[in-house]
Amino acid sequence: MAEEILRTEGLCKRFGALEVLRGITVSIHRQEIVSVIGPSGGGKSTFLRCLNLLEQPTSGKVLFHRQEMTDRKADICRYRQKIGMVFQNFHVFPNLTVLENITLAPVLEKKLPRAQAEREAMALLQRVGLREKAGEYPRKLSGGQKQRLAIVRAMAMEPEVMLFDEPTSALDPEMVKEVLGVIEDLAQSGMTIVIVTHEMAFARDVADQVIFMDGGIIVEQGDARQVIEHPREERTRQFLSRYAES
Repeated sequence: MAEEILRTEGLCKRFGALEVLRGITVSIHRQEIVSVIGPSGGGKSTFLRCLNLLEQPTSGKVLFHRQEMTDRKADICRYRQKIGMVFQNFHVFPNLTVLENITLAPVLEKKLPRAQAEREAMALLQRVGLREKAGEYPRKLSGGQKQRLAIVRAMAMEPEVMLFDEPTSALDPEMVKEVLGVIEDLAQSGMTIVIVTHEMAFARDVADQVIFMDGGIIVEQGDARQVIEHPREERTRQFLSRYAES
């Protein structure tokens, strides 16, 4: 089996009296594609944000290469450089050009020479079909282009793992395919990916494993095609019945 990169052990998260995550234990291995599915409010996005410690778990552990990142002595900033994240609403900088959006973090955080950062950024833009937009500002981009920019910006830090939080939910239907195509290309290139998604065909066809979450727990987990096409749990079947082809 491939090397384990990320692991959570008994992950819990509370917001006041609300218990959003209740003891999540998951292993994620190198080059694995993990799709997290489930109803709204089930804890999916909170789980994802706990993976890179944007949310601090109430209890439990997050381990990266077996080193506990939830330990107070852990270098969280260095860890986050290895865990790229793409949000559903892009979060690109409107006052910077496409190229500036991508090179900002490598220059400031990784101390790359600007010329090198720009060369690498242009190569990434070429890969996702945005090279000609390098000098544009985000306001001139479509939703799909903004999301591709957000993906490239995360990739510019050369992460070991990419996290996607419903990356197509804010897009028009015709733009969903282009963004999923970029993510699928990343998957085929060997990137380790955890994606919260409502795109069941993508989860079935691209992911290695699917995790179905509801009520802050993992209801079902396993081989992607098996979970999507032949779920064992009644709650999973109820959820997936909404996506069944007519």
